[in-house]
Amino acid sequence: MSPHLRRNEVWTIGFLLSIALQASSVPLNGPILAKDEQDLTQSVFHTAEQLVFDYPRATLPVANSTKSFWINTPNANPLADEGSEGPLTEEADVCVIGSGMTGISAVYHLANALGRKWKDEGRKLSAVVLEAREFCSGATGRNGGHLTPYSFFNFRSYQSQFGTEQAVKSLELEMRTAREMVKILQEHGLEDKVDIVHGGHLELLESDGAVEQAKDNYRGAKGAGLNVSDVEWLTAEEVKETYGASYPAVKFTAHNFWPLKFVTQLYYLAKSKTSNFSINLHTKTPVTAVTPISPPVIHAESSLSRRWSLSTHRGPVQCSFVLHATNAYTSYLLPHYHGPAGIIPTRGQIIATRAAKPLPEVWRTSWGGAQHNYWFARPVPKERNGTEWEHPLVILGGAREVMDGRGEEQYVTDDSVVNREIGDKLTEFLPWLYEKGMFEEGKEPEMEWTGIMGYTSMGDPFVGPVLDKFQSNEDLYAGQFIAAGFTGHGMPRAFSAAEAVVGLISSEITEEEWVQPDWLPDRYLTWNRDVDGW
Repeated sequence: MSPHLRRNEVWTIGFLLSIALQASSVPLNGPILAKDEQDLTQSVFHTAEQLVFDYPRATLPVANSTKSFWINTPNANPLADEGSEGPLTEEADVCVIGSGMTGISAVYHLANALGRKWKDEGRKLSAVVLEAREFCSGATGRNGGHLTPYSFFNFRSYQSQFGTEQAVKSLELEMRTAREMVKILQEHGLEDKVDIVHGGHLELLESDGAVEQAKDNYRGAKGAGLNVSDVEWLTAEEVKETYGASYPAVKFTAHNFWPLKFVTQLYYLAKSKTSNFSINLHTKTPVTAVTPISPPVIHAESSLSRRWSLSTHRGPVQCSFVLHATNAYTSYLLPHYHGPAGIIPTRGQIIATRAAKPLPEVWRTSWGGAQHNYWFARPVPKERNGTEWEHPLVILGGAREVMDGRGEEQYVTDDSVVNREIGDKLTEFLPWLYEKGMFEEGKEPEMEWTGIMGYTSMGDPFVGPVLDKFQSNEDLYAGQFIAAGFTGHGMPRAFSAAEAVVGLISSEITEEEWVQPDWLPDRYLTWNRDVDGW
Protein backbone atom coordinates (compact mmCIF):
# COMPACT_ATOMS: atom_id res chain seq x y z
CA MET A 1 0.00 0.00 0.00
CA SER A 2 1.43 3.39 -0.99
CA PRO A 3 2.23 5.96 1.72
CA HIS A 4 -0.17 8.37 -0.01
CA LEU A 5 -3.05 5.95 0.44
CA ARG A 6 -2.06 5.32 4.05
CA ARG A 7 -2.13 9.05 4.82
CA ASN A 8 -5.45 9.47 3.03
CA GLU A 9 -7.05 6.72 5.11
CA VAL A 10 -6.13 8.49 8.33
CA TRP A 11 -6.99 11.91 6.92
CA THR A 12 -10.42 10.66 5.84
CA ILE A 13 -11.71 10.72 9.42
CA GLY A 14 -11.08 14.46 9.53
CA PHE A 15 -12.51 14.85 6.07
CA LEU A 16 -15.70 13.05 7.02
CA LEU A 17 -16.13 15.42 9.94
CA SER A 18 -16.28 18.22 7.37
CA ILE A 19 -18.50 16.30 4.96
CA ALA A 20 -20.94 15.23 7.67
CA LEU A 21 -21.35 18.81 8.82
CA GLN A 22 -21.75 20.23 5.35
CA ALA A 23 -23.78 17.46 3.74
CA SER A 24 -26.27 17.64 6.56
CA SER A 25 -26.89 21.31 5.99
CA VAL A 26 -26.42 22.54 2.44
CA PRO A 27 -27.79 20.18 -0.18
CA LEU A 28 -28.30 22.15 -3.39
CA ASN A 29 -27.74 25.53 -1.73
CA GLY A 30 -28.49 26.66 1.81
CA PRO A 31 -26.37 28.29 4.55
CA ILE A 32 -24.19 26.04 6.70
CA LEU A 33 -24.81 25.90 10.43
CA ALA A 34 -22.82 23.55 12.67
CA LYS A 35 -24.55 20.55 14.18
CA ASP A 36 -24.38 19.48 17.80
CA GLU A 37 -20.85 18.17 18.33
CA GLN A 38 -21.92 14.89 19.93
CA ASP A 39 -24.29 14.01 17.10
CA LEU A 40 -21.69 15.08 14.55
CA THR A 41 -18.93 12.93 16.03
CA GLN A 42 -21.21 9.89 16.08
CA SER A 43 -22.17 10.56 12.46
CA VAL A 44 -18.53 10.90 11.41
CA PHE A 45 -17.33 7.59 12.76
CA HIS A 46 -20.31 5.62 11.46
CA THR A 47 -19.74 7.16 8.04
CA ALA A 48 -15.99 6.57 8.22
CA GLU A 49 -16.51 2.89 8.98
CA GLN A 50 -18.62 2.51 5.85
CA LEU A 51 -16.68 4.65 3.39
CA VAL A 52 -13.02 4.69 4.35
CA PHE A 53 -11.96 1.99 1.85
CA ASP A 54 -14.56 2.57 -0.87
CA TYR A 55 -13.96 5.45 -3.27
CA PRO A 56 -15.73 4.80 -6.57
CA ARG A 57 -15.31 7.11 -9.55
CA ALA A 58 -18.24 9.11 -10.83
CA THR A 59 -20.29 7.77 -13.71
CA LEU A 60 -21.82 9.68 -16.58
CA PRO A 61 -25.14 11.33 -15.66
CA VAL A 62 -27.96 8.78 -15.82
CA ALA A 63 -30.38 9.08 -18.72
CA ASN A 64 -33.71 8.90 -16.88
CA SER A 65 -33.39 11.56 -14.17
CA THR A 66 -36.28 12.56 -11.91
CA LYS A 67 -38.42 15.42 -13.16
CA SER A 68 -37.42 18.79 -11.71
CA PHE A 69 -39.79 21.74 -11.40
CA TRP A 70 -37.16 23.99 -12.99
CA ILE A 71 -36.50 21.73 -15.97
CA ASN A 72 -39.83 20.02 -16.61
CA THR A 73 -42.26 22.90 -16.27
CA PRO A 74 -43.65 23.39 -19.82
CA ASN A 75 -41.53 25.75 -21.98
CA ALA A 76 -38.95 26.24 -19.23
CA ASN A 77 -36.02 24.82 -21.18
CA PRO A 78 -36.00 25.98 -24.83
CA LEU A 79 -32.40 24.79 -25.26
CA ALA A 80 -33.10 21.32 -23.86
CA ASP A 81 -32.18 19.43 -27.04
CA GLU A 82 -30.06 22.10 -28.74
CA GLY A 83 -27.47 20.60 -31.08
CA SER A 84 -28.38 17.02 -30.21
CA GLU A 85 -28.96 16.16 -33.86
CA GLY A 86 -27.29 17.11 -37.11
CA PRO A 87 -23.59 17.80 -37.68
CA LEU A 88 -21.28 17.80 -34.67
CA THR A 89 -18.82 20.65 -34.28
CA GLU A 90 -15.50 19.04 -35.15
CA GLU A 91 -13.15 21.51 -33.48
CA ALA A 92 -13.03 24.60 -31.29
CA ASP A 93 -10.49 26.75 -29.51
CA VAL A 94 -12.16 26.13 -26.15
CA CYS A 95 -14.27 23.08 -25.33
CA VAL A 96 -16.47 23.35 -22.25
CA ILE A 97 -17.80 20.11 -20.78
CA GLY A 98 -21.03 20.85 -18.90
CA SER A 99 -23.85 23.34 -19.54
CA GLY A 100 -24.75 24.36 -16.01
CA MET A 101 -24.01 27.62 -14.21
CA THR A 102 -20.24 27.13 -14.40
CA GLY A 103 -19.99 26.07 -18.03
CA ILE A 104 -22.27 28.75 -19.45
CA SER A 105 -20.76 31.42 -17.20
CA ALA A 106 -17.41 30.44 -18.69
CA VAL A 107 -18.49 31.03 -22.30
CA TYR A 108 -20.09 34.32 -21.22
CA HIS A 109 -16.80 35.42 -19.67
CA LEU A 110 -14.87 34.21 -22.72
CA ALA A 111 -17.03 36.41 -24.92
CA ASN A 112 -16.26 39.36 -22.66
CA ALA A 113 -12.57 38.66 -22.16
CA LEU A 114 -11.49 37.71 -25.67
CA GLY A 115 -14.37 38.28 -28.06
CA ARG A 116 -14.13 42.06 -28.14
CA LYS A 117 -10.33 42.10 -27.83
CA TRP A 118 -9.89 39.77 -30.80
CA LYS A 119 -12.45 41.67 -32.83
CA ASP A 120 -10.16 44.69 -32.71
CA GLU A 121 -7.30 42.47 -33.90
CA GLY A 122 -9.35 40.84 -36.64
CA ARG A 123 -9.06 37.38 -35.08
CA LYS A 124 -11.78 34.83 -34.38
CA LEU A 125 -12.35 32.62 -31.36
CA SER A 126 -14.59 29.56 -31.12
CA ALA A 127 -16.08 27.62 -28.23
CA VAL A 128 -18.20 24.49 -28.03
CA VAL A 129 -20.27 23.34 -25.06
CA LEU A 130 -20.86 19.60 -24.73
CA GLU A 131 -23.61 18.36 -22.40
CA ALA A 132 -24.32 14.71 -21.54
CA ARG A 133 -28.08 15.18 -21.12
CA GLU A 134 -30.46 18.06 -21.78
CA PHE A 135 -29.24 21.63 -21.39
CA CYS A 136 -28.56 22.59 -17.77
CA SER A 137 -29.92 19.29 -16.47
CA GLY A 138 -27.39 18.80 -13.67
CA ALA A 139 -27.35 20.44 -10.24
CA THR A 140 -28.12 23.94 -11.59
CA GLY A 141 -31.38 22.66 -13.03
CA ARG A 142 -32.21 20.61 -9.96
CA ASN A 143 -31.36 22.80 -6.96
CA GLY A 144 -33.41 24.85 -4.50
CA GLY A 145 -33.47 28.12 -6.46
CA HIS A 146 -31.47 30.16 -3.93
CA LEU A 147 -28.88 32.83 -4.69
CA THR A 148 -27.75 33.23 -1.10
CA PRO A 149 -24.31 34.61 -0.22
CA TYR A 150 -23.33 33.46 3.26
CA SER A 151 -23.08 37.07 4.52
CA PHE A 152 -21.08 36.54 7.73
CA PHE A 153 -21.73 32.82 8.33
CA ASN A 154 -18.63 30.60 8.72
CA PHE A 155 -16.38 33.64 9.15
CA ARG A 156 -14.71 32.29 12.30
CA SER A 157 -14.13 28.90 10.68
CA TYR A 158 -12.55 30.50 7.61
CA GLN A 159 -10.52 32.82 9.81
CA SER A 160 -9.12 30.05 12.00
CA GLN A 161 -8.20 27.90 8.99
CA PHE A 162 -7.01 30.46 6.45
CA GLY A 163 -6.51 33.80 8.21
CA THR A 164 -8.56 36.98 8.30
CA GLU A 165 -7.75 38.20 4.78
CA GLN A 166 -8.79 34.91 3.19
CA ALA A 167 -11.90 34.71 5.37
CA VAL A 168 -12.97 38.12 4.09
CA LYS A 169 -12.32 37.05 0.49
CA SER A 170 -14.34 33.88 1.00
CA LEU A 171 -17.46 35.84 1.85
CA GLU A 172 -16.82 38.83 -0.41
CA LEU A 173 -16.59 36.50 -3.41
CA GLU A 174 -20.13 35.28 -2.72
CA MET A 175 -21.54 38.77 -2.31
CA ARG A 176 -19.71 39.89 -5.44
CA THR A 177 -21.09 36.94 -7.41
CA ALA A 178 -24.67 37.75 -6.46
CA ARG A 179 -24.17 41.45 -7.27
CA GLU A 180 -22.73 40.69 -10.71
CA MET A 181 -25.49 38.24 -11.58
CA VAL A 182 -28.22 40.66 -10.50
CA LYS A 183 -26.46 43.47 -12.38
CA ILE A 184 -26.58 41.46 -15.63
CA LEU A 185 -30.31 40.87 -15.20
CA GLN A 186 -31.01 44.53 -14.46
CA GLU A 187 -28.85 45.89 -17.29
CA HIS A 188 -30.56 43.67 -19.86
CA GLY A 189 -34.09 43.87 -18.47
CA LEU A 190 -34.17 40.16 -17.67
CA GLU A 191 -35.38 40.09 -14.06
CA ASP A 192 -38.91 39.02 -14.91
CA LYS A 193 -37.64 36.36 -17.32
CA VAL A 194 -35.84 34.54 -14.51
CA ASP A 195 -38.40 35.20 -11.74
CA ILE A 196 -35.82 36.79 -9.46
CA VAL A 197 -37.07 37.93 -6.06
CA HIS A 198 -34.94 40.25 -3.90
CA GLY A 199 -36.57 39.22 -0.64
CA GLY A 200 -33.53 38.47 1.47
CA HIS A 201 -32.82 35.31 3.44
CA LEU A 202 -34.15 34.42 6.89
CA GLU A 203 -31.98 31.95 8.79
CA LEU A 204 -33.76 30.34 11.74
CA LEU A 205 -31.57 29.71 14.79
CA GLU A 206 -32.72 26.62 16.67
CA SER A 207 -30.83 27.01 19.95
CA ASP A 208 -29.09 29.52 22.18
CA GLY A 209 -25.82 28.05 20.97
CA ALA A 210 -26.77 28.67 17.35
CA VAL A 211 -27.66 32.28 18.19
CA GLU A 212 -24.34 32.87 19.93
CA GLN A 213 -22.39 31.18 17.14
CA ALA A 214 -24.10 33.37 14.55
CA LYS A 215 -23.45 36.53 16.56
CA ASP A 216 -19.81 35.58 17.04
CA ASN A 217 -19.42 35.14 13.28
CA TYR A 218 -21.18 38.46 12.77
CA ARG A 219 -18.88 40.28 15.20
CA GLY A 220 -15.81 38.76 13.59
CA ALA A 221 -16.90 39.63 10.06
CA LYS A 222 -17.83 43.17 11.02
CA GLY A 223 -14.54 43.67 12.82
CA ALA A 224 -12.65 42.48 9.74
CA GLY A 225 -14.33 45.10 7.58
CA LEU A 226 -17.08 43.11 5.86
CA ASN A 227 -20.20 45.13 5.12
CA VAL A 228 -22.91 43.59 7.30
CA SER A 229 -25.09 46.69 7.54
CA ASP A 230 -27.99 44.78 5.97
CA VAL A 231 -28.15 42.20 8.78
CA GLU A 232 -31.28 42.23 10.93
CA TRP A 233 -31.70 40.17 14.12
CA LEU A 234 -35.20 38.96 15.01
CA THR A 235 -36.46 37.49 18.27
CA ALA A 236 -38.57 34.33 18.35
CA GLU A 237 -41.58 36.49 19.18
CA GLU A 238 -40.98 38.75 16.16
CA VAL A 239 -40.58 35.77 13.85
CA LYS A 240 -43.74 34.17 15.21
CA GLU A 241 -45.80 37.33 14.79
CA THR A 242 -44.52 38.16 11.30
CA TYR A 243 -43.82 34.79 9.70
CA GLY A 244 -45.53 32.10 11.77
CA ALA A 245 -42.47 30.15 12.98
CA SER A 246 -41.25 30.06 16.59
CA TYR A 247 -37.47 30.55 16.38
CA PRO A 248 -35.18 33.56 16.60
CA ALA A 249 -33.63 34.40 13.24
CA VAL A 250 -31.23 36.59 11.34
CA LYS A 251 -32.11 38.17 8.00
CA PHE A 252 -29.67 39.37 5.34
CA THR A 253 -29.52 40.23 1.64
CA ALA A 254 -30.19 37.33 -0.72
CA HIS A 255 -32.29 36.39 -3.72
CA ASN A 256 -34.17 33.46 -5.15
CA PHE A 257 -34.69 32.81 -8.85
CA TRP A 258 -35.13 30.25 -11.63
CA PRO A 259 -31.51 29.07 -12.14
CA LEU A 260 -32.12 27.30 -15.46
CA LYS A 261 -33.72 30.42 -16.93
CA PHE A 262 -30.78 32.53 -15.76
CA VAL A 263 -28.32 30.17 -17.45
CA THR A 264 -30.44 30.18 -20.61
CA GLN A 265 -30.39 33.97 -20.79
CA LEU A 266 -26.66 34.02 -20.07
CA TYR A 267 -26.09 31.70 -23.02
CA TYR A 268 -28.10 33.98 -25.31
CA LEU A 269 -26.06 36.97 -24.12
CA ALA A 270 -22.78 35.15 -24.75
CA LYS A 271 -23.81 34.25 -28.30
CA SER A 272 -24.78 37.84 -29.06
CA LYS A 273 -21.67 39.51 -27.63
CA THR A 274 -19.61 39.80 -30.81
CA SER A 275 -19.56 38.34 -34.30
CA ASN A 276 -15.99 37.11 -34.03
CA PHE A 277 -16.77 34.78 -31.11
CA SER A 278 -18.75 31.70 -32.10
CA ILE A 279 -20.42 29.31 -29.65
CA ASN A 280 -21.93 25.95 -30.48
CA LEU A 281 -23.94 23.88 -28.02
CA HIS A 282 -24.42 20.14 -28.31
CA THR A 283 -26.75 18.52 -25.78
CA LYS A 284 -27.17 14.76 -25.36
CA THR A 285 -23.53 14.45 -26.37
CA PRO A 286 -21.62 12.96 -23.43
CA VAL A 287 -17.84 13.14 -23.50
CA THR A 288 -16.43 9.71 -22.74
CA ALA A 289 -12.69 10.42 -22.96
CA VAL A 290 -10.18 13.24 -23.34
CA THR A 291 -7.03 12.14 -25.15
CA PRO A 292 -3.96 14.07 -26.34
CA ILE A 293 -3.40 14.85 -30.02
CA SER A 294 0.18 14.08 -30.99
CA PRO A 295 1.58 16.07 -32.55
CA PRO A 296 -0.74 19.06 -31.93
CA VAL A 297 -2.29 20.65 -35.00
CA ILE A 298 -2.18 24.45 -35.50
CA HIS A 299 -5.55 26.00 -36.34
CA ALA A 300 -5.33 28.55 -39.17
CA GLU A 301 -7.77 31.21 -37.89
CA SER A 302 -6.85 31.32 -34.21
CA SER A 303 -3.24 30.10 -34.48
CA LEU A 304 -3.91 27.88 -31.46
CA SER A 305 -2.69 24.29 -31.28
CA ARG A 306 -5.35 21.58 -31.15
CA ARG A 307 -4.00 19.53 -28.25
CA TRP A 308 -6.96 17.46 -27.08
CA SER A 309 -9.53 15.19 -28.68
CA LEU A 310 -12.86 14.72 -26.90
CA SER A 311 -14.55 11.42 -27.66
CA THR A 312 -18.33 11.30 -28.05
CA HIS A 313 -20.69 8.74 -29.58
CA ARG A 314 -21.21 11.24 -32.43
CA GLY A 315 -17.52 11.58 -33.20
CA PRO A 316 -14.46 13.42 -31.86
CA VAL A 317 -14.11 17.14 -31.13
CA GLN A 318 -10.62 18.63 -31.29
CA CYS A 319 -9.78 21.45 -28.86
CA SER A 320 -6.95 23.70 -27.82
CA PHE A 321 -8.30 24.16 -24.31
CA VAL A 322 -10.70 22.04 -22.26
CA LEU A 323 -12.72 23.26 -19.28
CA HIS A 324 -14.18 20.60 -17.00
CA ALA A 325 -17.37 22.17 -15.63
CA THR A 326 -18.85 18.83 -14.60
CA ASN A 327 -18.90 19.28 -10.81
CA ALA A 328 -20.05 15.98 -9.24
CA TYR A 329 -19.18 14.02 -12.37
CA THR A 330 -15.59 15.27 -12.64
CA SER A 331 -13.85 12.00 -11.76
CA TYR A 332 -15.47 10.21 -14.70
CA LEU A 333 -13.06 11.97 -17.07
CA LEU A 334 -10.41 12.83 -14.46
CA PRO A 335 -10.02 9.70 -12.30
CA HIS A 336 -7.53 11.29 -9.91
CA TYR A 337 -10.32 13.61 -8.69
CA HIS A 338 -12.23 10.69 -7.15
CA GLY A 339 -12.46 10.00 -3.42
CA PRO A 340 -11.97 12.24 -0.37
CA ALA A 341 -9.09 14.22 -1.87
CA GLY A 342 -11.16 15.05 -4.93
CA ILE A 343 -14.87 15.58 -5.57
CA ILE A 344 -17.50 13.32 -4.01
CA PRO A 345 -20.86 13.00 -5.79
CA THR A 346 -23.54 13.60 -3.16
CA ARG A 347 -27.27 13.37 -3.80
CA GLY A 348 -29.68 16.03 -2.54
CA GLN A 349 -33.47 15.99 -2.62
CA ILE A 350 -36.15 18.66 -3.22
CA ILE A 351 -39.94 18.78 -3.12
CA ALA A 352 -42.42 21.31 -4.48
CA THR A 353 -45.47 21.60 -2.24
CA ARG A 354 -48.43 23.99 -2.24
CA ALA A 355 -49.28 26.25 0.73
CA ALA A 356 -52.76 25.81 2.18
CA LYS A 357 -53.56 29.51 1.79
CA PRO A 358 -52.13 32.69 0.25
CA LEU A 359 -49.06 33.86 2.13
CA PRO A 360 -48.29 37.45 3.14
CA GLU A 361 -45.87 39.60 1.16
CA VAL A 362 -43.20 39.25 3.88
CA TRP A 363 -42.94 35.61 2.87
CA ARG A 364 -41.07 36.70 -0.25
CA THR A 365 -37.88 35.71 1.49
CA SER A 366 -35.85 32.54 1.35
CA TRP A 367 -35.47 30.44 4.47
CA GLY A 368 -32.95 28.11 6.06
CA GLY A 369 -31.72 26.71 9.33
CA ALA A 370 -34.49 24.61 10.88
CA GLN A 371 -33.48 20.95 10.68
CA HIS A 372 -30.89 21.98 8.07
CA ASN A 373 -33.61 22.55 5.47
CA TYR A 374 -33.96 25.45 3.00
CA TRP A 375 -37.05 26.70 1.23
CA PHE A 376 -38.87 29.62 -0.38
CA ALA A 377 -42.31 30.41 -1.77
CA ARG A 378 -42.45 30.91 -5.52
CA PRO A 379 -43.90 34.24 -6.74
CA VAL A 380 -47.49 33.95 -7.95
CA PRO A 381 -49.70 36.12 -10.19
CA LYS A 382 -51.82 38.82 -8.60
CA GLU A 383 -55.32 40.12 -9.14
CA ARG A 384 -55.93 43.71 -10.22
CA ASN A 385 -56.23 44.86 -6.60
CA GLY A 386 -52.78 43.47 -5.85
CA THR A 387 -53.84 40.45 -3.81
CA GLU A 388 -52.53 37.03 -4.67
CA TRP A 389 -55.07 34.74 -6.27
CA GLU A 390 -53.11 31.51 -5.93
CA HIS A 391 -51.65 29.56 -3.05
CA PRO A 392 -47.88 29.71 -3.63
CA LEU A 393 -45.73 26.72 -4.45
CA VAL A 394 -42.95 26.23 -1.92
CA ILE A 395 -39.65 24.71 -3.05
CA LEU A 396 -38.15 22.81 -0.09
CA GLY A 397 -34.96 20.79 0.17
CA GLY A 398 -32.75 19.23 2.81
CA ALA A 399 -33.64 16.59 5.43
CA ARG A 400 -30.03 15.43 5.33
CA GLU A 401 -30.10 14.38 8.99
CA VAL A 402 -32.13 11.32 7.94
CA MET A 403 -28.97 9.89 6.40
CA ASP A 404 -26.50 10.96 9.09
CA GLY A 405 -23.94 8.24 9.71
CA ARG A 406 -25.15 6.04 6.87
CA GLY A 407 -23.40 7.58 3.88
CA GLU A 408 -26.14 6.39 1.54
CA GLU A 409 -26.32 9.63 -0.45
CA GLN A 410 -22.54 9.99 -0.89
CA TYR A 411 -20.70 8.58 -3.91
CA VAL A 412 -24.06 8.49 -5.67
CA THR A 413 -24.63 9.76 -9.23
CA ASP A 414 -28.11 8.33 -9.74
CA ASP A 415 -30.72 11.11 -9.78
CA SER A 416 -33.36 8.86 -11.36
CA VAL A 417 -34.82 7.95 -7.95
CA VAL A 418 -35.78 9.66 -4.70
CA ASN A 419 -35.07 8.53 -1.16
CA ARG A 420 -38.41 7.80 0.48
CA GLU A 421 -37.18 8.49 4.02
CA ILE A 422 -35.92 11.92 3.01
CA GLY A 423 -39.11 12.62 1.07
CA ASP A 424 -41.29 11.77 4.06
CA LYS A 425 -39.21 14.03 6.31
CA LEU A 426 -39.52 16.93 3.86
CA THR A 427 -43.27 16.42 3.53
CA GLU A 428 -43.71 16.61 7.31
CA PHE A 429 -41.53 19.66 7.80
CA LEU A 430 -43.57 22.75 6.86
CA PRO A 431 -46.79 21.74 8.71
CA TRP A 432 -44.62 21.02 11.76
CA LEU A 433 -42.74 24.34 11.64
CA TYR A 434 -45.50 26.86 10.96
CA GLU A 435 -48.72 27.75 12.69
CA LYS A 436 -51.75 25.61 11.92
CA GLY A 437 -53.47 26.31 8.62
CA MET A 438 -50.47 27.50 6.61
CA PHE A 439 -49.60 24.04 5.30
CA GLU A 440 -51.73 20.91 5.15
CA GLU A 441 -50.49 17.90 7.10
CA GLY A 442 -49.99 14.76 5.02
CA LYS A 443 -50.30 16.60 1.71
CA GLU A 444 -48.29 14.92 -1.03
CA PRO A 445 -45.85 17.19 -2.89
CA GLU A 446 -46.68 18.20 -6.44
CA MET A 447 -43.16 17.30 -7.59
CA GLU A 448 -40.16 15.60 -6.02
CA TRP A 449 -36.69 15.19 -7.47
CA THR A 450 -33.04 14.61 -6.73
CA GLY A 451 -29.82 16.19 -7.97
CA ILE A 452 -26.14 15.39 -7.64
CA MET A 453 -23.78 17.83 -5.94
CA GLY A 454 -19.98 17.76 -5.92
CA TYR A 455 -18.48 17.91 -2.42
CA THR A 456 -14.84 18.57 -1.53
CA SER A 457 -13.01 18.07 1.76
CA MET A 458 -12.53 21.82 2.19
CA GLY A 459 -16.01 22.74 1.03
CA ASP A 460 -14.44 24.84 -1.71
CA PRO A 461 -14.18 24.35 -5.48
CA PHE A 462 -11.12 23.47 -7.52
CA VAL A 463 -10.37 26.40 -9.84
CA GLY A 464 -7.48 26.46 -12.29
CA PRO A 465 -5.40 24.10 -14.41
CA VAL A 466 -6.04 20.39 -14.01
CA LEU A 467 -3.24 18.97 -11.86
CA ASP A 468 -2.35 15.49 -10.70
CA LYS A 469 0.11 15.93 -7.87
CA PHE A 470 1.03 12.25 -7.92
CA GLN A 471 2.37 12.60 -11.48
CA SER A 472 5.83 14.02 -12.12
CA ASN A 473 4.95 15.26 -15.63
CA GLU A 474 3.64 18.79 -15.08
CA ASP A 475 2.49 19.03 -18.70
CA LEU A 476 0.38 15.87 -18.57
CA TYR A 477 -2.84 17.92 -18.61
CA ALA A 478 -1.55 21.10 -20.26
CA GLY A 479 -4.50 23.04 -21.65
CA GLN A 480 -7.08 21.37 -19.41
CA PHE A 481 -8.78 23.45 -16.70
CA ILE A 482 -11.35 22.85 -14.00
CA ALA A 483 -13.97 24.78 -12.05
CA ALA A 484 -15.87 22.21 -10.00
CA GLY A 485 -16.61 20.94 -6.50
CA PHE A 486 -18.96 23.62 -5.16
CA THR A 487 -20.19 21.52 -2.22
CA GLY A 488 -23.88 22.35 -2.57
CA HIS A 489 -23.19 26.08 -2.63
CA GLY A 490 -22.54 26.85 -6.27
CA MET A 491 -25.03 29.59 -7.07
CA PRO A 492 -23.10 32.34 -5.23
CA ARG A 493 -19.69 31.01 -6.32
CA ALA A 494 -19.79 29.35 -9.76
CA PHE A 495 -20.18 32.52 -11.85
CA SER A 496 -17.06 34.07 -10.31
CA ALA A 497 -15.12 30.80 -10.31
CA ALA A 498 -15.82 30.54 -14.05
CA GLU A 499 -14.58 34.10 -14.52
CA ALA A 500 -11.35 33.27 -12.70
CA VAL A 501 -10.64 30.14 -14.74
CA VAL A 502 -11.44 31.96 -17.99
CA GLY A 503 -8.89 34.55 -16.95
CA LEU A 504 -6.29 31.79 -16.74
CA ILE A 505 -7.27 30.38 -20.14
CA SER A 506 -7.24 33.86 -21.67
CA SER A 507 -3.77 34.57 -20.31
CA GLU A 508 -2.44 31.44 -22.02
CA ILE A 509 -4.16 32.32 -25.29
CA THR A 510 -2.88 35.91 -25.30
CA GLU A 511 0.47 35.02 -23.67
CA GLU A 512 -0.11 37.75 -21.11
CA GLU A 513 0.61 37.45 -17.40
CA TRP A 514 -2.37 36.35 -15.32
CA VAL A 515 -3.18 38.54 -12.33
CA GLN A 516 -5.18 36.88 -9.56
CA PRO A 517 -8.45 38.76 -8.92
CA ASP A 518 -8.46 40.38 -5.50
CA TRP A 519 -11.79 38.68 -4.73
CA LEU A 520 -10.55 35.12 -5.33
CA PRO A 521 -9.49 33.09 -2.26
CA ASP A 522 -6.03 31.59 -2.67
CA ARG A 523 -7.16 28.12 -1.66
CA TYR A 524 -9.56 27.80 -4.61
CA LEU A 525 -6.61 27.61 -7.00
CA THR A 526 -5.61 24.07 -7.85
CA TRP A 527 -1.89 24.66 -7.31
CA ASN A 528 -2.56 25.73 -3.71
CA ARG A 529 -4.19 22.46 -2.62
CA ASP A 530 -1.84 20.24 -0.59
CA VAL A 531 -1.25 16.64 -1.63
CA ASP A 532 -3.27 14.87 1.05
CA GLY A 533 -6.21 17.23 1.30
CA TRP A 534 -5.94 18.87 -2.12
